[in-house]
Amino acid sequence: MDGVYNVDDMRRAAKRRLPKIAFDFIEGGVEDEDGLITNEQAFRQQRLVPRYLVDISTRDQSATLFGRTYASPFGIAPTGLAGLFRPGADLMLAEAARDANIPFIMSGSSTASIEDLGKLAPEHGWYQLYAARDKKISEDMIRRADAAGLSTLVLTVDVPVHSNRERNQRNGFSRPLKLSLATRLEALRHPGWLAGYLKHGTPMFSNWAPYAPKGADADAVAAFVATQTAAPLTWQDVERFRRLWPRTFVIKGIMHTDDAVRAASLGVDGIMVSNHGARQLDRAPSPLEVFPAIRDAVGDRMTLMLDSGVRRGADALIALCMGVKFVFVGRATLYGATVGGRAGATAAINILRREIDLTMGQIGCPRLDQLGPDFLLREREDDWRRNRP
Repeated sequence: MDGVYNVDDMRRAAKRRLPKIAFDFIEGGVEDEDGLITNEQAFRQQRLVPRYLVDISTRDQSATLFGRTYASPFGIAPTGLAGLFRPGADLMLAEAARDANIPFIMSGSSTASIEDLGKLAPEHGWYQLYAARDKKISEDMIRRADAAGLSTLVLTVDVPVHSNRERNQRNGFSRPLKLSLATRLEALRHPGWLAGYLKHGTPMFSNWAPYAPKGADADAVAAFVATQTAAPLTWQDVERFRRLWPRTFVIKGIMHTDDAVRAASLGVDGIMVSNHGARQLDRAPSPLEVFPAIRDAVGDRMTLMLDSGVRRGADALIALCMGVKFVFVGRATLYGATVGGRAGATAAINILRREIDLTMGQIGCPRLDQLGPDFLLREREDDWRRNRP
C-alpha cells in the first residue's frame, strides 16, 4: 500500500499484483471500450463553483438512504468474481463496508453466499439478483436473502444478453475459467496472486451451487450458471419479484425515462441509474448524462441512485448536486481488496471519504443537504453572471 494516495494508485497496485487475464476482467469494457471514457468524461466535464466565506470548520458527509443514515454518500457496487482476485474478497468488502457504515451490494456472481453476508453484515448488506432462466431459482434466492435478514434486493436488468467483451476473449477468459499455458506462464510474474490461486483453486459461485447438479465442483457450477444467465426479463417479472420481496426493492440498470416512470408505477422503492460500468453496451450514454431527464420525469416518487464512472470524491458530490441521493463505486474498492484484502478495501473507502471531505471544504459546503445545482457551472448566460461581481 506504500505510495497509494488515490484510486488510480490503487488501480496500478492491483495491476502489479494480478495476472493480465484477471486484471483485464476488472478493467475492461466492451468492444472499443468507448463507454469507459464516456463515463469518466461525463464527470470531468462538470465544474464545481466554490462559495467562500462559509464556516466549514466542521463538515458532515453523512447521508440518509431508505431511512438509514450512512457515514458517507456512497456504497460498494456489486463486483462479480471477486474471489478470483483475492480469495475471500467478497466478505472482505462486506466487512469493510460494515465497519465504515456504508452499504455493500453482494454480486449475483459472488464467490461467497447470501447466508455468509447475513451473518456478517445484515444491516449493511444488499443482494444483487441476476434472474435465472429457471424462475424457481430466482424465487428461492429472494427467499434466502429475506431469511438472511438483508435489507435490500437489487434486481439488475441491464444484462438482456451476454456482452461482447473483446478484451476477455483475447485473453482466453471463459466460464468456467481455463488457464492456457501462456496465461500460466504470465501468472508466474505475479507470485502473490498465483499462490492464492494454487491454494484455493477456481472460486465457487456459492449462491448458485445449491441449484447445480449434485457434487458439482467450481467449474461445473460456473458452467451451470452460464446456462441460466442471461435470462429474459419483463415487467411482469418485476411485479412478481416486488410481491415476493418484503423490504426495499431496487432496480439497477435503468437508463430511459419511460422505464423509470414504469418502475415507479409498480412500487419500486428506488432505481440505480447505471450502464453496468460500461461493460454491456459500448454506445450507451453515461448515467450522469441521462440522469437529469430521469430526475425530472419521476421527481420524488422513487429514490434515485447512480453508479458507473465515479472515480473521485468530487464525482460523488457532482452527482449529488444534480439530485442523485447516493452513488456506488465498484472498481475502486475491488482494487483495494485485490491489493490489501480487507485493509485495502478500507483504504479505498477512506480515500474517497477524504476526497469528499476536502472537496466539501473547498466549495464551502459543510453539509450534503446544502448541495444543489448552484454549485455547478452551467452554460447559460445567467449562470455565468452568477459568478461575476
